[in-house]
Formats: sequence, C-alpha cells, structure tokens
Amino acid sequence: MKTHQNTLYVTTQGSYLAREGESLLVRVDGETRFRVPIHTLAGVVCFGRVGLSPGLMDLCAERDVMVSFLSLHGKFLARVQGPVSGNVLLRREQYRRADDDGASAAIARTVTAAKIANCRTVLRRGIRDHAESRDTAALGGAAEGLTRALGRLDAELPLDTVRGIEGEAAHVYFGVFDELVTIDDPAFRLRGRSRRPPLDNLNALLSFVYTLLLHDVSSGLETVGLDPAVGYLHRDRPGRPGLALDLMEELRPVLADRLVLSLVNRRQVAASGFRQAETGGITMDDETRKTVLVAWQKRKDEEIVHPFLEDRMTMGLVPLMQARLFARYLRGDLDGYPPFLWR
Repeated sequence: MKTHQNTLYVTTQGSYLAREGESLLVRVDGETRFRVPIHTLAGVVCFGRVGLSPGLMDLCAERDVMVSFLSLHGKFLARVQGPVSGNVLLRREQYRRADDDGASAAIARTVTAAKIANCRTVLRRGIRDHAESRDTAALGGAAEGLTRALGRLDAELPLDTVRGIEGEAAHVYFGVFDELVTIDDPAFRLRGRSRRPPLDNLNALLSFVYTLLLHDVSSGLETVGLDPAVGYLHRDRPGRPGLALDLMEELRPVLADRLVLSLVNRRQVAASGFRQAETGGITMDDETRKTVLVAWQKRKDEEIVHPFLEDRMTMGLVPLMQARLFARYLRGDLDGYPPFLWR
C-alpha cells in the first residue's frame, strides 16, 4: 500500500466534530472551521474538551477510523472504534503465545534487541553529526554499553532477565541523552526519565510524542486484527495496551526521540512554551503542542525504504507494516518477527 493515511489532531478547545454526508466537519462556536472526506483519514485524536456527534461516531466505526480521546496534556482517556476485525484464529494464536512463557520471552527478546539497536544508532548518529560540540567519549561509551547489552540478548533468556537488560540499556541511553541536545539551554536538560508526571521539558516532549506513536501502533494492530492489549514484554494489566507498547519499543528511538531532539536543537520549541503545574509535572501550552503535532505529521510524511520489505513508503506507514509482519509471524508465514531496524 502506497497511500499514506492521515491522522487528524483536534486541539482547539470547545470544538465539535460532526458528520456531513461522507465528510467530517470541525465546528467551533457553530462555525465550520475544517472539512475532510472520511476516506482520507486513518484516525482522529481529540485533545481536551472536544465533542463528537453520534452520527460521526457511526461513520468512523463503519469506515474503521479510530477516534481517541486524550487529556489536554496527552494522557490517554478513551477510544471509539467499530466492530473488531480480523480472523479469530489469529487472535487465538496471539493469546496462546502470551500464555507460553518461552514464546513470550522470545518475542520480548526480539523487540528489546531492536529497541536497543535503534537507540545505539541514535547515539552513533549523534557522534557523527556533532563530533565537534558534544562529549563523543560519553556517547561512544554508551553505544558500547548498548552493544554489550545486545550481546547478552543473543541467548535464550527468561522474560524477567530480558526486562532487566531492557531497563539497564534504557538507563545507559537516557544517561547520555543530554549530549544529543546541541543548544546551550538549561531548560532542555533531561533530569532522568520521568513519566507520570514528566518533571522537565524534555520528558514532557518525549511523553507527548510517545502517546502519539502509541495511538498509531494501536491503530495498526487493530487494522490487521490483533488485540493491542495482550503483549509479551508488557504483560496484561487492565487498561494497558501491552502489545502496542511492545511493538512501539523499536520505533521510539526512530520516530519519537529523533523528532524531539530535532524540535529542541532547531529551536522550534522554546522554554516559554512549558509550565510547571501544582503537582510538579510539566505541561505544554497550546502553541507548543500544535508545533509538535505539525512536526509529527511531517515526520510521518517522510519517505524511507523499509529495511525488511525493501519497499518505499512513508514513515507513517511503518507501525501498520510492523503490525502486518507480526501477524504474518503469528500465522506461521515467517519464521520470526522481523523488527524495524534503523540504518
């Protein structure tokens, strides 16, 4: 498939989304501000106080357009989708492997290895692109540490050991993340990885973009008939999309981390666009959030050659392609799941 389907992000507070024939309308204060044919959309993401008409819900469900509701600051709240698609035999195989400790560990080892390899590529590109201004010794040491972690994943390991290696590798990677920031601004320094809530501006950016990526991965899995909730590295927990989080791991460094670094290094976002809430968490203002969303969509429009399929496509199609490859693996069409390895 060569067509890149778009996701509509609605951030204007008080917006109301409605149906007109085969189109989606965005209305603000009773005035139509935007109109788009439903067949051009793969998903709709609503931030904050955004309403949706029953007629549009019906149209989106009928056309397999997933609608997600997030808080104003990017926390997932709910999702509207149509009937579950896909072969029930595929999901039964997904569940069987999730109940098998050995199979779960093998899948977790694959996605973890891909994540670590892609993190290492981010560090190596940082050395290549900014050798004159950054601490390349620190970046090089961290890259070597990730190489050692990859070596430990060569053998069959229990799931808890795989998780431990993943956690150690993440600590090494984020320990030198500041060296990838080329601007001299104390407002954009990572004070350790923090999530709920993010405690600095970089963490706020990372968490927000990770939420966008999770939406796209979940949508890809549901499109091919898999259950986003039942994962292998991320085990079952009510309300947690385990499989989406699994397949998202390999894509975080490529799609999310690099985008965040680009936004900061090119000064597309400024410290004035962030504020600290009473809880201590950092939030973005509307303009900064819109800047990130525009950059995210542009990133998804970039063309690449898929490393396994050897086919040219947009980055936005990668989550769907990986979901299809995972489904092929579960069906037995592939001997193993081929993760996305960035070159």
